[in-house]
Amino acid sequence: MTISPAQGDWVPDSCTLPTVEQPIRVVEFDQLFADAVRSTRRPGPQRLELVLTGDTEPAARDLAARESGCCSFFTFDFATTTRDTVMGVEVPATYVEVLDAFATRVQDRIGDGR
Repeated sequence: MTISPAQGDWVPDSCTLPTVEQPIRVVEFDQLFADAVRSTRRPGPQRLELVLTGDTEPAARDLAARESGCCSFFTFDFATTTRDTVMGVEVPATYVEVLDAFATRVQDRIGDGR
């Protein structure tokens, strides 16, 4: 993910994903947010929780695994209850701004209605 203010994207300099592939990854996350996220919760500044819809967990897990490979500061976890699957996203304190941008991007894609 990139946090490039000039581009309006969210990919920090520490991301090792080749620059040419970064826009593709952003589109993949945008699609996940639009298709799979019902709502969000922010239990603390370093953690964001995405409540997923239906059977979207496998796709979310795949994307999270690939993202962890290039942005190792992200920690993704999944919890399933009888009602929901929650994708947790955590970052160290030094990357809270990246998580803030990530959260804003999610909210922009799901809108206020969810």
